[in-house]
Amino acid sequence: MQTICEHGVRLSGKTNRGIVVELRSLMEQDWDLLFRWNQDPEVLYYSEGDDVQGYTLEEIQGIYRSVSQAAFCFVIEVGGIPIGECWLQSMNLEQILEAYPERGCSRIDLMIGEKAYWGQGIGTEVIRLLTDFGFKEEDADMIFACHVADYNLGSLKAFGKAGYNLILTEAVEPGKKAKCHHFLAMRREEWEQQGL
Repeated sequence: MQTICEHGVRLSGKTNRGIVVELRSLMEQDWDLLFRWNQDPEVLYYSEGDDVQGYTLEEIQGIYRSVSQAAFCFVIEVGGIPIGECWLQSMNLEQILEAYPERGCSRIDLMIGEKAYWGQGIGTEVIRLLTDFGFKEEDADMIFACHVADYNLGSLKAFGKAGYNLILTEAVEPGKKAKCHHFLAMRREEWEQQGL
């Protein structure tokens, strides 16, 4: 049976408000957290879209175990309290790989599952930590945020504050809340120019 691919990477930083944010490896012992966050319709509305109301434990285990084979999966902690999850993953979308064949592409995904921590700059700091790790340690050439819904203003703002730029907008089929999905990215050259 496939299990979470754990790693020894720990990342930490501080938001503009002075909140210390730590990222530690996702582990098999984290299923209760992941299940709770993936059962909250409001959290899922922003992370998965308007057509997902919840996942079973088996579905959640399948998703995270599979992703962890090609990603560094983390639990986000503030003051030792788990508040969300995130990962830096090798790019898995053909349209991006085809558009940038000469570049090593990765992607960031994240979810702040504890809503009391929304709007405090934590997402932006998580993105900065993963971006620095991707460029410094994983030798990425470009890092992306993919399929960000137009109504997910918090995520769009967080990636923008972290220095990501809009590179593509795709229309969504009629009947969905989102009218379009945005793709944002940062190139290594842009990251280096920021002196990060």
